[in-house]
Amino acid sequence: MSSPSTLTLAAIAALVDARLVGSPDQEIAGLATLQDARADQLSFLSSSQYRKYLGDTRAGAVLLTEADATDFAGNALVVANPYLAYARLSHHFDPKPVAPAGVHPAAVVAASAQIDPSASIGPGAVIEADAVVGAGTVVGAQCVVGARSQIGAGGWLAPRVSIYHDVRIGDRVVIQSGAVLGSEGFGFANDGGRWQKIAQIGGVCVGDDVEIGANTTIDRGALADTVIGDGVKLDNQIHIAHNVHIGDHTAIAACVGISGSTRIGRHCTIAGGVGMVGHIEICDNVFVTGMTMVTRSITEPGAYSSGTAMQPAVEWRKSAARFRQLDSLAKKVQQLEKELLAVTRDSQGSSES
Repeated sequence: MSSPSTLTLAAIAALVDARLVGSPDQEIAGLATLQDARADQLSFLSSSQYRKYLGDTRAGAVLLTEADATDFAGNALVVANPYLAYARLSHHFDPKPVAPAGVHPAAVVAASAQIDPSASIGPGAVIEADAVVGAGTVVGAQCVVGARSQIGAGGWLAPRVSIYHDVRIGDRVVIQSGAVLGSEGFGFANDGGRWQKIAQIGGVCVGDDVEIGANTTIDRGALADTVIGDGVKLDNQIHIAHNVHIGDHTAIAACVGISGSTRIGRHCTIAGGVGMVGHIEICDNVFVTGMTMVTRSITEPGAYSSGTAMQPAVEWRKSAARFRQLDSLAKKVQQLEKELLAVTRDSQGSSES
């Protein structure tokens, strides 16, 4: 009899719609890489650079494409996309503890707050006046849910998430530790050399099926809301300034900074360390490579980059020196073009005469 944490290969094949090659009764108790897998673990091959480990793997079974399964001697689960199949199976073997429903005695919940009976409120959490926590949502230890904020059903807030007032969060939203939603945007007016603070009276609106990484900050809007669309995935340590709009199913990697009032379209991918100036628009289906500085709107789908790639320091210093000379070189080229044009005109004039 299989334990609750194990699955037979027959059961796994049914879950991911795979063609099973091998023993249907083989039990799988976990997932691992090709290099490290044991006989009771499942692995996968999704990148050609790891194919060299396939022949020697001790995995009980491997998720493979038709092409990779042809010469494999072990148990195989043949699927169109091994990485996607692995992603779906990963949730069955996730050891994350299941939080019990109810409000922990050490939590502080305002009398006017609405907590669904199936929700879980952890120790030290604070739920302020008129806040709403939906069915099955877990609010971890020492989280703060501000006044009038709303969290939908099936969400999970890791410990120490801070939700300011008037933040609306959809269903099945995952927020990692240290994230802050609804912090005051960076808004100031210059008054003769002194800075006058502008009250940030908008909110934050987060759609369904969003994931927000650890220590990521999403500022509230100055007037209207900052908006995060459905299915958006945000990595750790991202800063999203006030009034930013991010379209559905866009994914943003770590350490990206997005300035105020920028609008990013649907199905975009923003790689790590990208910076964006404010008040620009990025259209749908744009890929921005790592460390790019986006200084103007992007109106056509495609891949965009800026900056220079790594090279040996000696070569980089030479390149940097040449870069500083580009302006003077451009002026010299323009002058030479003018002189050449003048000589050409003189020569043509002499020929005609």
